Amino acid sequence: MRSRDFSLTPPPGPAGAMFVGATRYASPLAVLTLGPRWFRMVRQMRRMRGYVWHRVYYRAPLTLGTIAFFTDREELLKFARSREHAELVCWLTDTGRKKATAGWIRIYTAEEEGYTNGRWRAEDGALGHVGTWAPLAAETEPRPVKHYFGGTR
Repeated sequence: MRSRDFSLTPPPGPAGAMFVGATRYASPLAVLTLGPRWFRMVRQMRRMRGYVWHRVYYRAPLTLGTIAFFTDREELLKFARSREHAELVCWLTDTGRKKATAGWIRIYTAEEEGYTNGRWRAEDGALGHVGTWAPLAAETEPRPVKHYFGGTR
């Protein structure tokens, strides 16, 4: 069911902004020496007022990425400006390609409306479905949802 209240959903449901990024490290030694700086940065991030949740991912070869959620874009940008984050980025980039050979960052913001159901639905706890699809750009009228039961169509 459509909702604007995600207060009862587990993290990262209540988040309004998401950071996704990755760094390709130059060597296993660079990843090992990253450790203390990275843990300081994560400790600071988790203490920040707008922090909601994060996960780290790995992609061969030697790429570590982070997906982090914040209450809103403003809080995410405050973290990006934090001393710990800035020190880590400078450590990675100020020495040419000795520690990192590539990196990227994207920031996404959530739409105000989404979907919740059952115990995660703050409005009334109802479990149900929507009657119409969210419209596509080319649609002028709401399109009804066809409901299928028992696995047959």
